[in-house]
Amino acid sequence: MPAENVVEVHHLNKHVGQGENQISILTGVELLVKPAQTIALIGESGSGKSTLLGILAGLDDGSAGDVRLLGQSLAALDEEGRAALRAKSIGFVFQSFMLVPTLTALENVQLPALLRGESERQSRGQALELLDKLGLSQRLNHLPAQLSGGEQQRVALARAFSGRPRILFADEPTGNLDRKTGDRIADLLFSLNRDFATTLILVTHDTQLAARCERRLRLQDGRLVEVA
Repeated sequence: MPAENVVEVHHLNKHVGQGENQISILTGVELLVKPAQTIALIGESGSGKSTLLGILAGLDDGSAGDVRLLGQSLAALDEEGRAALRAKSIGFVFQSFMLVPTLTALENVQLPALLRGESERQSRGQALELLDKLGLSQRLNHLPAQLSGGEQQRVALARAFSGRPRILFADEPTGNLDRKTGDRIADLLFSLNRDFATTLILVTHDTQLAARCERRLRLQDGRLVEVA
């Protein structure tokens, strides 16, 4: 039997404003994603890539259409249900990091596991392993404000990986990093995909990162177009 799609999108529309001031961002987006696929969402700045990513992750709503994540219709879930789905199965890396400013790097990475009910010992061990992989073992007790932008991005990636999610959404995961660090982050992304069959859906302007993905989808005039 063919594998069940982990993401299904049908007739997705997103517009903002009303009347003659209404702006259409997404117009009839269709998307099917198989388990463990790697997908790069590409397109011009302002084309709606980040908006689409947020809708796919259940962080935002479309204006019309259907989005199903791991077999569940997001429209059928209330905010609590969406949060539970994300906590259990979804990772998200924000372009602006979204770290908790009053928590250390180690505590930020531990936080999702603790919220899932894992023990302090288990969550700490996983966080230490991830932070070491990302070259941050000397920054464990630093607050976000004491870290460089690249270091904050690596902490955000470690936090997203901590639950070994079934789907990882990432908005410009290498956008604030130098090439060497960006390549290390990309290697980790694809290692997670390979080792844990995690589906990766990335928004990126990095052509090298996009080229490493199995599929490249361009958002153009509000619709997705497969790029060879």
